[in-house]
Amino acid sequence: MTPPPVFISSATLHTLLSHKSLIDHLQFSLPTFTSTTQSPLRHAHQTSPSTSLLLMPSWSCSPSLPYIGVKLVTYHPNNSTQNLPGVHASYVLFNSITGQTLATMDATELTVYRTACISALASKFLSRQDSETLLMIGAGTLAPHLIKAHLTVRPNLKKVIVWNRTADKAKRVIEKLQSEGGFEGVSFESNGCLEEVVELGDIVSCATNSETPLVKGEKLKEGAHLDLVGSFKHSMRECDDEALKRGKVFVDNEAALVEAGELVGAFERGVVTRDEIAGNLLELIKGEKNGRTTAEEITVFKSVGSAVVDLLTAQLAYETYMKSC
Repeated sequence: MTPPPVFISSATLHTLLSHKSLIDHLQFSLPTFTSTTQSPLRHAHQTSPSTSLLLMPSWSCSPSLPYIGVKLVTYHPNNSTQNLPGVHASYVLFNSITGQTLATMDATELTVYRTACISALASKFLSRQDSETLLMIGAGTLAPHLIKAHLTVRPNLKKVIVWNRTADKAKRVIEKLQSEGGFEGVSFESNGCLEEVVELGDIVSCATNSETPLVKGEKLKEGAHLDLVGSFKHSMRECDDEALKRGKVFVDNEAALVEAGELVGAFERGVVTRDEIAGNLLELIKGEKNGRTTAEEITVFKSVGSAVVDLLTAQLAYETYMKSC
């Protein structure tokens, strides 16, 4: 008998997932299950001129991963005026053998965990091991997770700078992190001139909805790693063309080549070609593509998310929950 469906809340997810456990799980599971997991193109529906509904299904054909999952996401960017997240989501997990519902969970939290951990997993291959300064551009829901995830894979980081258009939001992110503790040996700063702080970043992580480039490629220091998380449609753009021209560019999956505003625009302008994209995350994990090869080169990672990673994250949360019962 399959147990009745469970609901996994945001608070419960925090007890089930850590950035380290999820990074390790994804590094092991992506090569193991990607070839036996189906993920159709996500459905994207405009629900108003400024809002969207996204549906992201995925299912496994492997008996070792007996799950079907669907993430349902609403995107309301103007929520920031009400001090609410711009993204809300639910995830439904089914048994792929019987079709029975196993769990529903808060996919807003699930998404920020998986997004941050994918960035950090890429950073293991692309950023310098001796990176000391992390610049976090953006102070939304993702920012604390990205900071923690990058610190997980790069424990030598000594300084975190948070920059946001609204300086108070950057300060609040830092205050929240410091209140949680666990950052011995790490100093925190906020804001300053963006172009000047970009020059300081060994790792520059961006999680914004910006439609104008925030990171100027000419300002990136030698050996920097640029992590682009925010854009998921053609109008969005977190860095300029020069950043892509200077960088060795990797993506989380092929969807980034048709969805990410930075890349689509650069292709259209002839700045870079698709053939110049160095590879994807799975190829990095499997050793099929080389990541960073010199201390001086600039690396770029662009992610747009994938239903496979959602399914694997939901798997870890659900199985950890069931073991704890």
